[in-house]
Amino acid sequence: MSAFGKKGGAGGAKAGGRPAFGVARPMKTGKPASDDAKGGEQFPPLPEEGEKAESAAPPPANSKSQSSAEAMDRLAERMNATHTPEEQGGFEASVHKIKEQVLPRLLERVDPEAAATLSKEELSEEFRPIIMEVLAELKVTLNRREQFALEKVLIDELLGFGPLEELLNDPDVSDIMVNGPDQTYIEKKGKLTIAPIRFRDEQHLFQIAQRIVNQVGRRVDQTTPLADARLKDGSRVNVIVPPLSLRGTAISIRKFSEKPITLDMLKEFGSMSEKMCTALKIAGACRMNIVISGGTGSGKTTMLNALSKMIDPGERVLTIEDAAELRLQQPHWLPLETRPPNLEGQGAITIGDLVKNALRMRPDRIILGEIRGAECFDLLAAMNTGHDGSMCTLHANSPRECLGRMENMILMGDIKIPKEAISRQIAESVDLIVQVKRLRDGSRRTTDITEVIGMEGDVIVTQNLFKFEYLDESEDGKILGEFRASGLRPYTLEKARQYGFDQAYLEACL
Repeated sequence: MSAFGKKGGAGGAKAGGRPAFGVARPMKTGKPASDDAKGGEQFPPLPEEGEKAESAAPPPANSKSQSSAEAMDRLAERMNATHTPEEQGGFEASVHKIKEQVLPRLLERVDPEAAATLSKEELSEEFRPIIMEVLAELKVTLNRREQFALEKVLIDELLGFGPLEELLNDPDVSDIMVNGPDQTYIEKKGKLTIAPIRFRDEQHLFQIAQRIVNQVGRRVDQTTPLADARLKDGSRVNVIVPPLSLRGTAISIRKFSEKPITLDMLKEFGSMSEKMCTALKIAGACRMNIVISGGTGSGKTTMLNALSKMIDPGERVLTIEDAAELRLQQPHWLPLETRPPNLEGQGAITIGDLVKNALRMRPDRIILGEIRGAECFDLLAAMNTGHDGSMCTLHANSPRECLGRMENMILMGDIKIPKEAISRQIAESVDLIVQVKRLRDGSRRTTDITEVIGMEGDVIVTQNLFKFEYLDESEDGKILGEFRASGLRPYTLEKARQYGFDQAYLEACL
């Protein structure tokens, strides 16, 4: 018997050779005398001469060179590409030209104050005979389709947000980016495309921007060229005007779905697996302190809205944001919003001020839309003072980077606390970090669910419960991957046990 417990072959222990450990292979000594000499389970048989030659042959060189050539062709095509602005034409252009002629005459015949009290449907009925009268004066004949389109454009101009109304009403559009009066991009299913709309001029676009921000009591002009606002449906708006924007007024709108997003819907979209969905449901119901981390446009707010569905309807929830965009799905929910300074630079109310005030309002949970600075310390204090189940979002590319950013944000304030004490407070406050990412194919995935366990020396210790593993890319550019559970026993199991979810939580994580 050899040292491996197998009968030796022709070159084994019987031949007096010393058994090799590690990468042992049978010696080739001509034809084997018996089946045992082929090497058994430990030693696979050596290939024959012809097979050896085939296996040793390198992959065909032309396949590698072809792939390299294709990559270089793509680079050359991108370098030599020329981008010319698309001209708006066809039906939309003709309606736009007629609108420019009709609008001034229409305004002469309409009382703006009376029009503002009517709904769009009522205004449409009032406008129809006036529009026909103006068209007759201009000697312009329109068919029924063109009349309806003209009515809609004129009402959008007077009561809505002009050319943006068409994009805001499109449920497939998730982002609207206006780069001056002549260029507007939209995002559909994660891909950016140019939109077929134009503004009359810079003044027209600036008026639309002012109309948006004035609705929420903000202002935008040369003295305050930056503004954050929101639309009635909760969509987030950012406006930046000249002289900071060199192409004219720029408007960025992040739209939110009218239908409330749930964790089950995110699972169906492919953002997470069944087990991840179950674990997050239990984490939301068991009042775990959750930080949602991710890059811009990765779906942090959507994830926070979905998690809020798991909050007990009997709990009092306060949300604090710079521009209110969270749409919580709970009956006892009070949204709070910061206030910018006035023209004298006074009267500003920050997130930190609102967090301190919220502690006196008997909340069960405090949810911060996004933390950017020293208010992170106030949130940690809330998590440690009986407000379990608090949540927030922040910008970071990984769970480990998320913890580092929280430390840095607290150090950015005037709080005189050593770094070790800050790290310990983060480790004691945060239970879970949910990492979301927008991949290069436009899809949004929950890439990590990480537990914060505690401190080991001066380092915060974490463990991954779930991770998204990249596998390949399909022919149409879609990223293929797999959601994998680490199989570790969750450290937060004790919190789940207090609510009776410990067995379900354990099964989801293993």
